[in-house]
Amino acid sequence: MRDLTPPKDTLDPIETASIDELRSLQLERLRWSLGHAYANVAHYRRAFDDAGVHPDDLRALEDLARFPFTAKQDLRDNYPFGMFAVPREQVVRVHASSGTTGKPTVVGYTQDDVDMWASVVARSIRASGVRPGMTVHIAYGYGLFTGGLGAHYGAERLGCTVIPVSGGQTDRQIQLIQDFAPDAIMVTPSYMLALIDEMRARGVDPSGTSLQVGIFGAEPWTQAMREEVEATCDMHAVDIYGLSEVIGPGVANECVETKDGLHVWEDHFYPEIIDPVTGEVLPDGEEGELVFTSLTKQAMPVVRYRTRDLTRLLPGTARTMRRMEKVTGRSDDMMILRGVNVFPTQIEEIVLEVGELAPHFVCELTRPARLDELTVKVEVRDGTLTDDRRAEVAALVRRRIKDRIGINAEVALVEPMSLVRSVGKIKRVEDLRER
Repeated sequence: MRDLTPPKDTLDPIETASIDELRSLQLERLRWSLGHAYANVAHYRRAFDDAGVHPDDLRALEDLARFPFTAKQDLRDNYPFGMFAVPREQVVRVHASSGTTGKPTVVGYTQDDVDMWASVVARSIRASGVRPGMTVHIAYGYGLFTGGLGAHYGAERLGCTVIPVSGGQTDRQIQLIQDFAPDAIMVTPSYMLALIDEMRARGVDPSGTSLQVGIFGAEPWTQAMREEVEATCDMHAVDIYGLSEVIGPGVANECVETKDGLHVWEDHFYPEIIDPVTGEVLPDGEEGELVFTSLTKQAMPVVRYRTRDLTRLLPGTARTMRRMEKVTGRSDDMMILRGVNVFPTQIEEIVLEVGELAPHFVCELTRPARLDELTVKVEVRDGTLTDDRRAEVAALVRRRIKDRIGINAEVALVEPMSLVRSVGKIKRVEDLRER
C-alpha cells in the first residue's frame, strides 16, 4: 500500500495547535453554544432551569458536568422541529433517522452548518489519505440518512471527483469501480465484504482494482476485519464516526498514518465519557458511554447528547485532538446489522400483527462466518399449528422485517412457553457472537 500521509502544510491549523489553544477555543465556543441553546430552544431553557444551571455558570470546561443530558427521547418528544434554535426559514436542510417508534429524530442545518459539516467531512477524508483530485466512490445511502450526502459534500469540499452511487445494486457498484477507477470508496464495512465476495464470484481480483483507500463507517467493525480488507484489497481501511443528532458522519476519523483510534474534531464537538448508569464523568482512558456537546451548530445545538456508544478517550497522536477507541458496543439494546440500526421494538410491532404469534420473542445475534446474522425466535400461540402454516407465518414475518427495516433475518417459530420469561426488565437480545 502507498504511503498516503497528508503533508503537514495541508492540515487545518487547529489540527496541530497546542492543547492550551484548543481548550481555550473550546471554552469560548461552549459558552456560545450553551447560551444559544438556552435562549432559543424551549426544551433546553426548561432543562437548564430544572437543573438549576445557567449558561453563565460555565467558567471552565469541567463545569459542563453540571448541565443536563440530552437523550434521543428528548428529540422525539419535540418532533419535528421543537429542538431547532433558528427560525424554520433559516433551515436549509433537514435529515431524519428511520424512526423506530413511529417518530424519527429530526435534525436541521443552516447554511453555515452545512458548510461546517462539509469541512469536517473533508478533514476526515483527507485524514484517511485522500487528496484533492482523487475520485471517491460513495456507496452510503442518500436521502434522509446523513451518510450519503454528508460524504458527498465533504468529498467535493476537499476537491475530489464524486461518484454518487448510493447503496445497493452490487453488480453496478463493481462495474463502476472497474470502469471509473475510483481512488477511494466510502461504504459500510459489511457491504465492502459483500462487494469483495461478489468480485471473487465474478472472477475480479479485489487487489487489482484502483482503490487505495476505504473509509468505513455506520457500524462497528474490528481490527481483524481491517486486516482482512487491507490484505484482500491492497488498500488502506480507515474508520469514520458520526451520528445524525450531532452532525452526521465526520465527528471523528482515523488518520491513515497511525490507524490507532479516531481523532475527534474537538474544535466543533466536545466529547465526554460518562458512567452509563450513574452519569458521572469518567477520566480519559476509562471506558464508558460517549457524550457530545456541539460547539458551533446553529440550527440544532445539542448539549451533552448521550450517544449510547461505549468507548474511551485517549490522548492525540497524529493530531492534537483526543482519540476515541473503536466503539465496542451500545449501552442499550440497539443492534446494528449491515449498517442498519435495528431495535427490538421494531420486531415486536411486526410480531404483534400476526395473530398466530405470541408476544414472546428473542433476537439472536450470531457470526457464523465474517458477517453478523440475526435470527428472531418467536413463540406460536397454538402448538397445533400445522407445519405448512408455520412456514407461511415465518415467511410473512421475514418479509415484513425486510420491507420495513431493510434487513434479512431468519425467523424460527418455537413452541408455546419455550422461551425464558423475565420477572424484571426483559432481555430481547441474545448476543452469541463471542461464544
